[in-house]
Amino acid sequence: MQIIENDKIKEIMYKEKLDNGMDIIIIPKKGEQKKYIIWGVNFGSVDNKFILGDSNEVTKIPDGIAHYLEHKMFEQRSGINSLDALCALGVDANAFTTNNFTAYLYECTDNFYEALDEFMDYVQNPYYTTENVEKERGIIEQEIAMYDDEPEWQLYMNTMKLLYNKHPMRIDIAGTKESIAEINENTLYTIYNNFYTPENMAIVIVGDFKPDEILQEIKKRIIKKASNVKITRVTEDEPEEICGKKMEVKMDISRPIFMVAYKVKMKKENMVKKDLALEILGNIILGKSSNLYQKLYNEGLISSEFGFDFEYARDYSHFVIEGSSEEPEKVIEEIKNEIDFYLNQGINEENFERIKKKVYGDMVKDYNDVRTIGNQTMSYYFKGINLFDFFEEFDSISKEYTEQILKEVFDENKKVISIVKNKE
Repeated sequence: MQIIENDKIKEIMYKEKLDNGMDIIIIPKKGEQKKYIIWGVNFGSVDNKFILGDSNEVTKIPDGIAHYLEHKMFEQRSGINSLDALCALGVDANAFTTNNFTAYLYECTDNFYEALDEFMDYVQNPYYTTENVEKERGIIEQEIAMYDDEPEWQLYMNTMKLLYNKHPMRIDIAGTKESIAEINENTLYTIYNNFYTPENMAIVIVGDFKPDEILQEIKKRIIKKASNVKITRVTEDEPEEICGKKMEVKMDISRPIFMVAYKVKMKKENMVKKDLALEILGNIILGKSSNLYQKLYNEGLISSEFGFDFEYARDYSHFVIEGSSEEPEKVIEEIKNEIDFYLNQGINEENFERIKKKVYGDMVKDYNDVRTIGNQTMSYYFKGINLFDFFEEFDSISKEYTEQILKEVFDENKKVISIVKNKE
């Protein structure tokens, strides 16, 4: 078992690659009452085209199939719904689908190993029939309709449609009513058998565990099965240019919401370092202690729901700013002016050091929660990043490098604006 230590936060991570190719990551938290486990699959909503084996034939699968499959994993041949069985044990169980991976999880203080039996059984034993797949279709159609009426989700999806020309980030994770109509038990089994393979999966466990003991418990419950043929993911040749500049829609909403986003060029570089620099920049320009935030808040132009995020994975990358305001255009203009100020004047050294310490403190604080540790570890695992890398790289973030990222990312030619306003 590989032992990875981080002297900065005095934490240890244990990692072992099983014979079948699956990675098991164990993060002990001595004295912690809560236990958390997350099982991730390197298959998300953007994985809609692939080539099997040495064939040159591209297989196109229906949009929304990763999410559909996640829904269907809980139903078992015995008639038991595994989510219900886990909840009956008193554990907080769930699953989710993102753009680039799918995850199954639970958190508890008691009955961890009883839950582990059910957990590892259902993820390894899919059961799809014509009847149960059809029954789920109606449920997912209702979910799609619900998100169609959700202003925050429409704000985000409109932003993605402005940023990307061809990339499947433009497509809703749940797909459309038309696309899910193409899904049946055969397509679900095809995806499961080819993507839900050990070498395409990982398990992260966080809590008061002895690494050797919990590893043996996992190994006992792993079903041995041969890997299928290799899969080559097919991605669209996405242009560097954005697809559109602005989109505005009207919905039933009490207060307008807005999103400003910048398309960030993907290139071979240290993404951890870039991520950290953008976190520092976001706090300097937009954080609650920033001049801009204080001004906008005191003038009543924004609420406390005002923030930013840097999203990236294998082949997409963007920085988003979002909030709510009765005067979204005015707030967006103020944001532009503040960014221009820093582009022209640079960053104050004292402010940079203060915000840098604040960001580090937030990182350490996050490392005290088992769910946050597990989810972040899994998310970054599929980006080829060890969570400890953020602590190791932190000292290398200089003001000069951060200013370089400022100029690279905040390009007006790569900026889009999405707004959802009240119906009049």
